[in-house]
Amino acid sequence: MKRLEKIFVSANGWFLILILGAMPLIVGANITLRFATGHSLPWADEAARYLMIWMTFGGAGLALRVGGHVAITNLQDALPGAGQKLLRAALVLGLLAFFCFMVSVGIEYAQRMQYQSTPAMRLPFSYVYAAMPVGFSLLVLHLLLIARDFIRAGTYKDDGSGESDIAVREGAHG
Repeated sequence: MKRLEKIFVSANGWFLILILGAMPLIVGANITLRFATGHSLPWADEAARYLMIWMTFGGAGLALRVGGHVAITNLQDALPGAGQKLLRAALVLGLLAFFCFMVSVGIEYAQRMQYQSTPAMRLPFSYVYAAMPVGFSLLVLHLLLIARDFIRAGTYKDDGSGESDIAVREGAHG
């Protein structure tokens, strides 16, 4: 299971690296062509914008894994140990329900937009809107993979910085 998780996280990371690499290449080529020839690529801005959307939704799960999203821990810190675990379990269940709801909403949006095309690239908008259900599905998977450790001890997966424990990050700042 750990090996599959590692492959999944690595694939998610490489997906983001490819998108992040493509964005400056497209924008850079557009700028170069504009100054060298006086003509721009008509689809460059649109492509970069849609890649940014995919990168945002695709990267949310990786940020969740390492505790990269905003968190207010005042209530959790005020509770005793058992209360903290119950609160974290409720948070996981609430997030799971929200993420699953957003997957269904995203699928509905993508289906509605399948007959409209993007202005410059003439792609169905459903390709752009598909980032939403894909991103929230990734959030569901990442949440399920970290849920047990998060509920038990309030820890996230180690991102390689050695600061995967909430207590390490939050304890130093009060």
